[in-house]
Amino acid sequence: MLVERPATILRQVYPQALWRMNHRQRSVYLTFDDGPIPQATPFVLDVLDKSGVKATFFMVGENAVRYPYLLTDVRNRGHRVGNHTYNHLGGLQSFGNRYMENVLKAEEILQTGRLFRPPHGWMSHLQYRRMLRDSWQVVMWDVLTRDYDGSVGPDGIFGNVRKYTRPGSIITFHDSLKSIGKLRIVLPDIITWLKDQGYTFEVLGDTD
Repeated sequence: MLVERPATILRQVYPQALWRMNHRQRSVYLTFDDGPIPQATPFVLDVLDKSGVKATFFMVGENAVRYPYLLTDVRNRGHRVGNHTYNHLGGLQSFGNRYMENVLKAEEILQTGRLFRPPHGWMSHLQYRRMLRDSWQVVMWDVLTRDYDGSVGPDGIFGNVRKYTRPGSIITFHDSLKSIGKLRIVLPDIITWLKDQGYTFEVLGDTD
């Protein structure tokens, strides 16, 4: 549970980050990390289109450089783009100005309006304070589906969504090679289930 839904003590490490939205509204916020890539992102976009759902895509800058048409496609279909660093750089693996330089390099391409999610959900306190000082909105999650985890299959992903989703949840998936085989099986059913539970779907930045 500490992975799928971060504990209160973990949320207090980054207290000004977004972990969950308004719990008084029966809405959820679907997010997809690590794309865009042609093996995964078009499928996700098609599912979202068929379901009439909008989402937020936290993109890796170098992927957007390789596949600029996918960045354009995500925006043209009405979704929000967030920054996930230029090459999925872990905050705890970088020092000095390197981390912010990496983020800013991605921002030149992505133009997100300073919406940011750190890879792996971690960064140093110095990096975090720098993000806040420079007026970035740092986004974490309320439900981590673990779709990237080789030990978690489609049923486990669906189970995590059913067990942990609540009003205001920011739900994290990945449009990545590790996840797409499982998302092809389970993503449409997850969206249908969320609708059946009375949830509406919001995009980060529109109502926050």
